[in-house]
Amino acid sequence: MPFCWDYRKHLSLPAFVLKWFMISLPMGITVGSAISFFLWSLDQVTHLRWRYPWSLYLLPLAGAVSALIYHHWGRSAEAGTDLILEQIHQPGGGVPSRMAPLVLICTLMTHLFGGSAGREGTAVQMGGSLAGTWGRWLGLNGADMSILLMTGIAAGFGAVFGTPFTGAVFALEVLAIGRRRYQALIPCLIASLVGDQVNTTWGLDHMHYHIATTDPVWSVATGMHWSWGLTTKIAIAALFFGLASSLFVELTHVLNGTFKQLISRPWLRPMVGGCVVILLVWGVGNRDYLGIGEHSDPHDLATVTIQSCFLVGGAGWFSWWWKLLFTAVTVSSGFKGGEVTPLFFIGAALGNVLGQLLGAPVDLMAGLGFVAVFAGATKTPLACTIMAVELFAPENGALLSSSFVMYAAVACFVAYCSSGRSSIYHSPKHGFADTKHCAVQWETVPIPAAL
Repeated sequence: MPFCWDYRKHLSLPAFVLKWFMISLPMGITVGSAISFFLWSLDQVTHLRWRYPWSLYLLPLAGAVSALIYHHWGRSAEAGTDLILEQIHQPGGGVPSRMAPLVLICTLMTHLFGGSAGREGTAVQMGGSLAGTWGRWLGLNGADMSILLMTGIAAGFGAVFGTPFTGAVFALEVLAIGRRRYQALIPCLIASLVGDQVNTTWGLDHMHYHIATTDPVWSVATGMHWSWGLTTKIAIAALFFGLASSLFVELTHVLNGTFKQLISRPWLRPMVGGCVVILLVWGVGNRDYLGIGEHSDPHDLATVTIQSCFLVGGAGWFSWWWKLLFTAVTVSSGFKGGEVTPLFFIGAALGNVLGQLLGAPVDLMAGLGFVAVFAGATKTPLACTIMAVELFAPENGALLSSSFVMYAAVACFVAYCSSGRSSIYHSPKHGFADTKHCAVQWETVPIPAAL
């Protein structure tokens, strides 16, 4: 084969990187700062809810106000994350700048009054909205705007969870099953790393999780720790993690359709949903499943939280189901927020139960359930495997250097395979490809020849 060298092709790569570094750096700083304010505000409203328990009874009113805000000022932004995904696939009307403040305000209202929601949806929408604004200011074309919106998703996701590498891969993997836009990986990684570092610079800390389990077996053949017995238990548990994620997605979709079919007025749906959440609290007899579920109420340290799920006896047998139900009602009725942190809760609580039933380490199973249920609900097993490393590595360096990565991959990919076709995202371009056409057909973006 004759040697062929074209300096223009080799110079195109550094030019591409420099271009997107100059664009992604200030955008990452902006998104990271916005997410820092969001996380700080979220912590403040959560403490206010704990201080004033009666605020729960204002949840229906808060839902109605939130819906009216979107009805009057946010109709173009109401599709949320799905709108961002569609604009990446087919740039058109753009992502409105007002999406960021609207979703921020309404998410804080959800958490202030006890709605069971997360923060990922808000972070992704804020990142996408700010990225869209940057793109319009810079006058970017459709192809570059698509990449910039992906960097917004990456920066928002990476900053809100403290997982920059996961944020970059998530932005690529969440778009479609099949063909990926790997040329956007460098811009996404830059934006996600910058967003996370800016968040850290502002002094915002993330929750730390600890897995005390150590590896029992050393394989001479592979040079790695490995236990086939434990792997089998993880695969069995992952089947249930996938089914739980499918149950959450399907229940949320069914409830959303039911609310729309039975209640024609948009502002009335979250009002009814808020009343249902209050009834569920009365039925369960506690408030463990309100809010984000990361921290325990200082007035009730026996509360079931994500962290407590890593301890034996830290979750009830049906804690995962109650969190699933509370979140499905909250989100499907129209409250703003996200589903990912509740999915963490559901997975960790279910992992706690399955660890006890299967005779496996509870903390390990809770950690794997944490990421696997998320993988099944979003169809992003690779990003979730990386997330397991980023979340648990700081506390468990030796464990993460060997078999945990493989255990996490088994859990995430088995859960993904057993979760069916449905996803928490409604974008028509997202999902499994048709069996007759393995690759999803969608607009491609020209990339430098060196890539």
